[in-house]
Amino acid sequence: MADAQSVLTVSIVTPDGNVYDHEQVKMLVVKTQLGELGIMANHVPVIASLAVDEARVQLVDGNQEDKIAVNGGFVEFSENTATIVADSAECQGDIDVDRAQNAKKRAEARIKKAEEAHDKDERLRAEVALRRAINRINVAGK
Repeated sequence: MADAQSVLTVSIVTPDGNVYDHEQVKMLVVKTQLGELGIMANHVPVIASLAVDEARVQLVDGNQEDKIAVNGGFVEFSENTATIVADSAECQGDIDVDRAQNAKKRAEARIKKAEEAHDKDERLRAEVALRRAINRINVAGK
């Protein structure tokens, strides 16, 4: 086991509760609004706004990597603890791919309908729904 100075604790929370929690993490990689951010032990404190993308958690135990679909929010890191507060998040094994595929189809139909109606606001909301569905499908590995 690695010493406490060389590991991170990572927590991911949503309005529905705790989605992920692990205390033996080698590195956390997230996609911020400005690009990809990798955080290892003793990283400088940071707060960053997150994009709709996956969070990758590299565990100290072997070469295991956990993937979590994160849909917006922010990451805060200090004192070797990273907390992601997300609008919604799902661990790779918890993603219902059929449901995500259906959400993708619904979002694509909404985009088409909004474009025909010249409704920019509805199109933007549908595009966000599409990004979230695609993110879930990608994280699930399908």
